[in-house]
Amino acid sequence: MATPRLTSWTVVVPPLALALVGAAGVLPIGTLFIVVAVPALFGAVLAAVHHAEVVAHRVGEPFGTLILAVAVTVIEVALIVSMMLAGGPDKSALPRDTIFSAIMIICNGAVGLCLLAGGLKHHEQTFRLEGATSALAALIALSTLSLVLPTFTTSATGPFYTEVQLAFAAVA
Repeated sequence: MATPRLTSWTVVVPPLALALVGAAGVLPIGTLFIVVAVPALFGAVLAAVHHAEVVAHRVGEPFGTLILAVAVTVIEVALIVSMMLAGGPDKSALPRDTIFSAIMIICNGAVGLCLLAGGLKHHEQTFRLEGATSALAALIALSTLSLVLPTFTTSATGPFYTEVQLAFAAVA
């Protein structure tokens, strides 16, 4: 497979999206602005992933996989944080809901589709404990830190994090 190369759109789109961010502070945000900003956001995200893919191919395995994973994680966190900032205090539960959605998609959607496709093709599925253990350990840690921990701590009332708890969850 050929190594991907940077194309002109991946160099042009991110500065244009950044210019739109600057214009958001000056111009009134209306329908026209949103119609222009949404494709710019999509283009900037795709350009960032493309840049990460080019770097990952140049670095090679196993570091290339790590670069792609970190790039996608940073993009997801940035999108969640931007939605939280735009939504105000009403959106404080958004990270918890996002992690719950990811757990449901992974456990029910991806595993179910894999079992269905493998069963249709091979008429019998085997389960390998080595591959599932690390994925389930990460899901258990994420779900415990985001869904269970805020409910049982006494630092803040309700299912909310304090700054120290957020720092601990980030490090963990």
